[in-house]
Amino acid sequence: MGFLEVMKERGMLAQITHEDELRDYLAGGVRTAYAGFDPTADSLHVGHLLPVLALRRWQRAGHRVIVLLGGGTAMVGDPTGKSEMRQMADSELIDGRAELFKQQLAPFLELSDPRKGIVVNNADWLRPLAYLPFLREIGAHFSVNRMLTADCFKQRMEKGLSFLEFNYMILQSYDFYHLNKTEDCAVQLGGDDQWSNMLGGMELVRRKEQKQAFCVTVPLLVTSEGKKMGKTEKGAVWIDPKLTSPFEFFQYFRNIDDEMVERCLLYFSDLPVSEVKALAALKDQAINEAKIRLAFEATKLVHGEAEARQAQERAASLFGGGGAKPDAPVVTIPAAGIAGDSINIVELLLKSGLFPSKSEVRRLIEQGGLLVENEKISDLQYAVDLARLRNPEGLLIRKGKKSYHTLKLA
Repeated sequence: MGFLEVMKERGMLAQITHEDELRDYLAGGVRTAYAGFDPTADSLHVGHLLPVLALRRWQRAGHRVIVLLGGGTAMVGDPTGKSEMRQMADSELIDGRAELFKQQLAPFLELSDPRKGIVVNNADWLRPLAYLPFLREIGAHFSVNRMLTADCFKQRMEKGLSFLEFNYMILQSYDFYHLNKTEDCAVQLGGDDQWSNMLGGMELVRRKEQKQAFCVTVPLLVTSEGKKMGKTEKGAVWIDPKLTSPFEFFQYFRNIDDEMVERCLLYFSDLPVSEVKALAALKDQAINEAKIRLAFEATKLVHGEAEARQAQERAASLFGGGGAKPDAPVVTIPAAGIAGDSINIVELLLKSGLFPSKSEVRRLIEQGGLLVENEKISDLQYAVDLARLRNPEGLLIRKGKKSYHTLKLA
């Protein structure tokens, strides 16, 4: 099966331009596609995975990939999906983040052979641009009236859109134009929220170069209610294991809604579609088998099979009554600022960083959802002896039904 057929079979296509023309183009030999990632944080998160996996499937279909790191576009900031302008970051911070992204993306793709894939940074061509020549060469091909109809701009018009951000679409479009000229790249892959930005680049290539150019988007990672996936109490689910441990990553997918199991197995595994559908058809308690398989496959994809097996074993011992206190994720609490021989449970959990506020801790206790060493805590004045936190094994707490952590004092 070719790229488009595999992507359709696995539900990974949202929108395509010139589909029949693209199909013929792909049949003509090895083709090059790119996807861009702006380094606006220290790590990629699960929301980035679908464009990454689109590149992976493109490469597996025998084609060449370009990973574009947005060291230039990150200095402007994409307004798409944002209610206000991003906080500005300096070039040194952006460059450091771009290097982290490069390391995180490498395991997903074959990048050791430039005939199969390369990594580029648009800082190399965007930062040196001269403003007036750029306006004359590129800006003349963009209609402001048409740009303002794009969702990424319409959503910001009431609250205000800076001129800085207004340039983002043109810069992303220029990326496509540049890669088409220098790398014979004719396809851009991206998330469906990037559709308007991607069309700008495709049309620029077709208009200025009189050459074929195509856009292919993947769905956004959302629940059946349309809410973005990839968020937990602690924030985003990161690819970097220092920010989201493999165990936490495993648990995130283990606990997704039932209706998301089939979709996520199609996205984040290489299991045959028939096997995915059989797993997703399980009902009631049996659906947990499918969730465990999903969690294992997704964790293996991102962190490798050894980490996936270890995470699965931890989860089995914790939730199967196997007494696996040492396997629960460890949270270290600084001893500085804690006086006396004990600490109030509410204060302790707030210091752990596992809760955003005291009210959240109180609510959990009042609802009977907090256990300390398998003892349900109902007293808001419950005091924890600091010696229990200094114990080498730490103090095991459970919040809700499935979230375990081991607290230790630094």
